[in-house]
Amino acid sequence: MTSGLRRAVWTVVLVVVSFLITALILRVSGYSVGDVFSGIIQGAITATGASTSSIRWAIPLLLIALGVVVGFRAGFFNIGGQGQFYMGACSALAISLGWREGPAGLVILCGTLAAMLAGVLWSLFPGWLRVRFGTDEVLTTLMMSFIGALVLQYLTAGPMRNPQGTGQTAASERIPEAFRLTGGSGVSLTVLLLVAGVTVLVWLVLERTRFGLTMTLVGRNATMARWQGINVRRVGLGAFALSGALAGLAGAVELYGPAARLVTGFSPEVGFTAVVVALVGLLNVWGTVVAAIFFGGLQAAILFLPIVTDLPPPALVLLHGMVAFLVTIKFRAVRRRRAAQTEATAG
Repeated sequence: MTSGLRRAVWTVVLVVVSFLITALILRVSGYSVGDVFSGIIQGAITATGASTSSIRWAIPLLLIALGVVVGFRAGFFNIGGQGQFYMGACSALAISLGWREGPAGLVILCGTLAAMLAGVLWSLFPGWLRVRFGTDEVLTTLMMSFIGALVLQYLTAGPMRNPQGTGQTAASERIPEAFRLTGGSGVSLTVLLLVAGVTVLVWLVLERTRFGLTMTLVGRNATMARWQGINVRRVGLGAFALSGALAGLAGAVELYGPAARLVTGFSPEVGFTAVVVALVGLLNVWGTVVAAIFFGGLQAAILFLPIVTDLPPPALVLLHGMVAFLVTIKFRAVRRRRAAQTEATAG
């Protein structure tokens, strides 16, 4: 059995174990496991509009998770996708509300580019701290996500607040309908083609370009890469920039798609779930696509379950957490083993 296939089998096993542990906890808590898992299947696949809802949630997860994959490839753990996602959405909104009378196509293009730039800038600061001072990027990117959530709260309750709103929810004005890429479903041919194109482009960058090869070398052994004349700092900043751009793009797609406006704290878990998506996808582009669809289905099921069961939606988040816990343990074990092998080889 090849190494890649072995890792895939282990991941599937861990996901199955996560389902079994979650089922046991639900059973002990007095819930009907059969009803719950039947509701999950209905909410993710078989109910009316379920498949569309699963894809709708898979889209932002995939875009942000691809950024996580890029960071991992270069040896960096960028978990700040949530903040970069928020900053991208805020920037796209600023362009759209400030240029209401502009040509729709041009406004969307400029808003999307602004969103990607915002994601880049929001990720480059912790990236610079990492490559310049060795600061732990897990901590700094996480803190930047919290700051991003506060910026979103300030904008939706202040400068971008809808003056005609009820005041019960801090929300912005809606963008003009001409600027939307999808209806409320969040899925359209345009968005699907965009996401597919971005996915293929990321794969090409990682697997078929010199930059992708350089990132792989840096991620495997930064010291050896430096001895070979590679500018590790430049590669690190490039990886952070590309990762942030993808998260910012997800924010723009969310705004121009199902959201059409910004609300304080919208989609609060998408950035962090995307990290799990990347890990379950084995930090591989096509594996991440499959994992994003899987977790998109779980998110759709979370919203559907209260209709058919008495299980509160937060209870199913337990499954997310269980998958994250087991997969992360396995991932850390593999990284430690590889690090030990690298040290032994260097010695």
